[in-house]
Amino acid sequence: MKRHFTTTHQDHRVALLAALAITIHIIEAAFPSPLPGVKPGLANVVTLFTFMMYGWKTALQVSLLRVIISSLLLGTFLSPTFLLSLSGALLSLGSLIITQSLFYFLPQRTYLQPSAIGYAIVASISHMGGQFLMAWYFFIPHPGIFKLLPILITFAVILGIVSGIITQLTLSQLTKAPITKTRSTKR
Repeated sequence: MKRHFTTTHQDHRVALLAALAITIHIIEAAFPSPLPGVKPGLANVVTLFTFMMYGWKTALQVSLLRVIISSLLLGTFLSPTFLLSLSGALLSLGSLIITQSLFYFLPQRTYLQPSAIGYAIVASISHMGGQFLMAWYFFIPHPGIFKLLPILITFAVILGIVSGIITQLTLSQLTKAPITKTRSTKR
């Protein structure tokens, strides 16, 4: 018995964005970290871009695919690294949804939305916070770990700004009006 699966344009979009995020994540994993838990997080640019362009449901799909498939390819599935990555990704996306909702329900009549940089800073701090809480609660339940928190949050803000700038540049390039050629009508 043959099974036929039909795919939609949405399925193709999720697959393409997830493949891009997975590729960036694997490339980042090849470089050493200056401090445990500190990576540029450029794969999260894809998630932020997806969130801003296509909504939270598509961003959730891309983010979960990135975490699961990357961990399978890197051999870290169900390891502490996987759990840290998953907790950071879920808390980050949750904070983006909450931030968007807060701006949506402001008392003004117009819909306001933070810039990509604002979203990226919120997501980066939440990602770091999720990983930190997971590490503290399950792996290093010692109060001394809190001495690292200011350093980690500082890196999260800096790298969030970088991710936000990259996302904003990408969005602005993709939303520009298409260039059309005009014919000259000389007679």
